[in-house]
Amino acid sequence: MLDLTIIKAVSIDLDDTLWPVWPAIERAEVALNAWLGRHAPMTAALFANPSARHDIREQILRTRPELKHNLSAIRREAIRLALYRSKENPLLAEQAFEVFFEVRNQVTLYDDALQALEFLSTRYPVVALSNGNADIARIGLSPYFRASISAQAFGVGKPDPRIFHAAAGAVDVAPENVLHVGDDATLDVLGGLNAGMQTAWVNRADHLWTHEVLPHETVASLAELCDLFRTAETRS
Repeated sequence: MLDLTIIKAVSIDLDDTLWPVWPAIERAEVALNAWLGRHAPMTAALFANPSARHDIREQILRTRPELKHNLSAIRREAIRLALYRSKENPLLAEQAFEVFFEVRNQVTLYDDALQALEFLSTRYPVVALSNGNADIARIGLSPYFRASISAQAFGVGKPDPRIFHAAAGAVDVAPENVLHVGDDATLDVLGGLNAGMQTAWVNRADHLWTHEVLPHETVASLAELCDLFRTAETRS
């Protein structure tokens, strides 16, 4: 059971917890392809082939294993390699990636996300904890966060306990006094549990829980999570 009396900080996942990520990625892909169509048409044609795009990404991961957790670098280098293979200017990779990244951060928040961030951030230091490459400053959410820890900056991703411990350390709180909130059963919940944190599983789509150990709390929305805090506050 969730023990809110010992919570001193909250860490929260970003993609698919505060917003649905794939619509943003798909829009970014469209913007990138349109830009390449104007500036590097042979590369655009190459990227239109799913198997070729997959082969390029696999080559990057195989030859640059140090980029495993750096989604931005993987994307940028994939564009660069595609430009090279298409005999177009590899120097266009930076500008092409920026086109993608700008749209990737034009997310549509879940209806309850902003109110939840406002509620939580007035009570606790909140840390963004993500394996993705979303930029909370570009999105406009940085005022709600005391710190932001990403796998690509830290070098290790969830569910590794070290990145959870880094989130706790960023606000000078012991892991057992942190509530980690996220949508992914393995990365967020099991990762948080293994790091010694309390966990809240945000299960918006009513998925079945398939693991032996359980989250401290399961909620259908961030609004439901905030209601738990409100109820605890009225009882104290």
